Amino acid sequence: MGSEITINVAMLVLSAVLLWQGANWIVDSAAAIARKFHMSELVIGLTVVAFGTSAPEFLVSVTATLKGMGDISLSNIVGSNIFNLGLILGLMALIKPVLTHKTLVYRDGLLLWCITILVLLLSLHLFMGRIAGIILVSILFGYIGLLIFLGRKQFMEYDLPTQRAATWKDYPLLVAGFIFVSLGGQFMVDSATFLAEFMGVSRWVIGVTIVAAGTSLPELITCLAASMRGKNDMLLGNLLGSDFFNFAGVLGMTCILRPLEISPSALPSMYALVIMVFVVLIFMRTGWKVTRLEGALLIIINLGRWMRDFMG
Repeated sequence: MGSEITINVAMLVLSAVLLWQGANWIVDSAAAIARKFHMSELVIGLTVVAFGTSAPEFLVSVTATLKGMGDISLSNIVGSNIFNLGLILGLMALIKPVLTHKTLVYRDGLLLWCITILVLLLSLHLFMGRIAGIILVSILFGYIGLLIFLGRKQFMEYDLPTQRAATWKDYPLLVAGFIFVSLGGQFMVDSATFLAEFMGVSRWVIGVTIVAAGTSLPELITCLAASMRGKNDMLLGNLLGSDFFNFAGVLGMTCILRPLEISPSALPSMYALVIMVFVVLIFMRTGWKVTRLEGALLIIINLGRWMRDFMG
């Protein structure tokens, strides 16, 4: 047992290194590529960065579904989305108020809230089949098309002149960054899940808390790197885009591959997520920024939900 604990501690250290280095490469290279193609950092954050940092959720959810562990699959997605908007956004706002604007609130934020409500409605019968998956994936493709169409306009509206354009090195560095954050998140999930199972924690609780937090680490580290570089649109675009992709892409593809049986214990977390997205929209709209006080409230809400899940 002692050797297993030592190995897991080593994995945690390695995962931290991979996550941080990968996030730095993602933020720097993605911003440079966005400028080269005259796409806004918001659009890159909502698409390329968001999809890349959601890779761990996709891998964990699809693997769990194919193994017949539907609770881990859905709880990972729901928990990751709550973690993104609760702890990660809260931490970023606590460090420095996060500025917003109309496009983020009225287009991307409202669309995320709508698809969250849609997933809740689809979940009420405790089953999500392939038709539901096709609907979700179709919404995702429509959203991507809209973002690409509007990308150049947003580049002119919101972005400041860049310091550099992308070179050939940025493309392999971007891919390497995604690989690093995916491996780092997976190492974190494996070690944390081992310790939780050793303590007798249930699958649903592991999925909605530890696995969800572990697969959200790429978003956390990438957002922190973006915040330190003053790339606010990429920060919020990553969080909103990751949550949207988790539902429309990850959950949609999961249902297409194998219809999903939903545990009744998932519904309270779904209701909580609908409320949380609405609260975040209110915070984003008031003063067009998420303040430190609002960030602290989001963290408290997220930690309170974790305590309820563990004690429940």
